[in-house]
Amino acid sequence: MSVAFETIKQFFSEDEWFFVETEDRGVMVLRMNHWGANGRFSCQAEYNEAQDIFYFYSYFPINVPDEKRLKMAEFITLVNYGMRIGNFEMDFEDGEVRFRTSIDFEGQGLSYALVSNLVYPNVWMMDRYLPGLFAVVYGDRSARDILESIEE
Repeated sequence: MSVAFETIKQFFSEDEWFFVETEDRGVMVLRMNHWGANGRFSCQAEYNEAQDIFYFYSYFPINVPDEKRLKMAEFITLVNYGMRIGNFEMDFEDGEVRFRTSIDFEGQGLSYALVSNLVYPNVWMMDRYLPGLFAVVYGDRSARDILESIEE
């Protein structure tokens, strides 16, 4: 097992995140949950050893119904504009929405600080916009109105 993946696992262990470790097509994966101020959502840490890339994802707890996917695409496009670290993305096939942060650290090594700087902005963004994501799925307000109410 690589030093980088051991660093990732140690970070989550020492920070008291409870995770399940798996492997998916040569990518090492840690699955876990996060409880934020606005709700609970699942997260996934992925380490691609062949490329020395660390990805971290936070998942919106439900898949967006077909009839709300265009509105969700508008909402996450508005949210993403100007975002400095990470981005929301949606799979139009199944309606999965997630927030992604990643770092290519090839030849540099992976430190606790880098892991923390990838993980915490990710979960903060998902938690911050979680009420808006739910409002898109369950409400009738426009994507812009929902965003404005969050950013006030």
